[in-house]
Amino acid sequence: MSVKAIPDGYHSITPYLIVKDGNAAIKFYQSAFSAEIILVLNTPDGGVAHAEIKIGDSHIMLAEEYMDMDFVSPETLGGAGLSLMLYLDDVDLAFAQAIAAGGLELKAVADQFYGDRAGTLKDPFGHVWTLGTHIEDLTEDQIKQRMMAEFS
Repeated sequence: MSVKAIPDGYHSITPYLIVKDGNAAIKFYQSAFSAEIILVLNTPDGGVAHAEIKIGDSHIMLAEEYMDMDFVSPETLGGAGLSLMLYLDDVDLAFAQAIAAGGLELKAVADQFYGDRAGTLKDPFGHVWTLGTHIEDLTEDQIKQRMMAEFS
């Protein structure tokens, strides 16, 4: 039996989130996004050296800050350098669940010009998430036309 270059259940790109408090982050992602814990490797003092969770069909890795490797959280940086997009069956329900768990609404859920119903929030660890449900299949030209109308 040969070993697969990409393990079962993983995709070519897997986000690796850096947080200040790994245990609190895992609890938030469980509460906000119904995350399933795959693996947690704790440091001797109980911190999170490495963890893997699954949200929907995607794995996410996370660890606490590690300054020797310049692994710094958005909280320390004063902002997020990326945003995560999470597709769900019911964005309204999922967004409300994430806000109730401690997320901060940045943009309310609404129908978007590109065919999704989506809203954006910041988690308690500084990471920005856009939650969405795809509601309409559009051509590239339709999306461009709607974008121009939206921004004019």
